Parts: sequence; C-alpha cells; structure tokens
Amino acid sequence: MGRSRGGLSTKVHLAADSRCRPLGFITTLGQRHDSVAFELTLAQVAVARTGPGRPRTRPDAVLCDKAYSSRAIRAHLARRKIKAVIAIKDDQHTARLRKGSRGGRPPAFDKVHYRDRNTVERAVNKLRGHRAVATRYDKRDYIYRGTITVGAIMIWLRDPVAPPLRDTP
Repeated sequence: MGRSRGGLSTKVHLAADSRCRPLGFITTLGQRHDSVAFELTLAQVAVARTGPGRPRTRPDAVLCDKAYSSRAIRAHLARRKIKAVIAIKDDQHTARLRKGSRGGRPPAFDKVHYRDRNTVERAVNKLRGHRAVATRYDKRDYIYRGTITVGAIMIWLRDPVAPPLRDTP
C-alpha cells in the first residue's frame, strides 16, 4: 500500500474491452502516476481468437484520458501500430501554440471515438461492485491482486463471449 493524503491507498490500472470486461490490470502504490503502468497494463492484454492461432495482443485503438498524454506513450503506440485516442493536456496545447511553427503538428484525435472512453470507468465500477475489491481488506498486494482476479472472472462469467451463430445443414 502506498501513502497518499488520505492515508494508505492502492491504484488499480485496468485495460478493458468495449463491453466493460477487464482484459488486464496492474496494481501500484497510490501515489504513483497513471502513465507509469501504461506499458505493463497493455502487455497484460491477450484476447483469444475465434479460430486457431495465438491470442491477439494488439488492439485496434487505445482510448485513454489526459493523464496518458505523453510523447513516450504515443511513440510506444505508434511503434506497435495502435491508434491512440488520447486527449491533449491543456498545458501541452498552450506550449505547442507558444512555440508557433516549431511546435509541430498536433497529434490526431478522434472525438467521436473518444466518447467511448468511459468504458474503463464502467469496468472499474463493475469491479468495485465486489465488496472485497472496493474496500481492500487484504494486507498483501498479491492477495489483493487475487481478489481483483476473482472479481474479473465474475464479470466475465456474467457477460461471456457468445460464439457466432451458424446455420445447420
């Protein structure tokens, strides 16, 4: 557990799909910034394919809030050929304007796609619906991660992936 103004706390960094189901998570100390766990959380994502083959580890797009707006994160996503849908921080925008033509081109931003960013917050709310995850009675981090895993399994069991319907011959 980490120290914060309110006392001891823990952050859960979560990656979720469009149906608000957890795909991967990392726990860090409460005072750590969100962007430190971005690459580790994204590395947790592995979605099984419907047919044969290895699990898919590269999503089509990553939707994040302004806390993840950094050059390093955008470069990481560009290297992996993942579309970044991240809003630009106000201070980054003003710094770019202050530099003028030397500030470069602003990164592409899809406002329509960004509206779906709340799926992660909804996934966190589903996890927090489990009392043990919300209150964190566990002293050890690995036990708390196990509690989060059980909560994620419960979410997946309530909303499983339905196989595609096939016509019978």
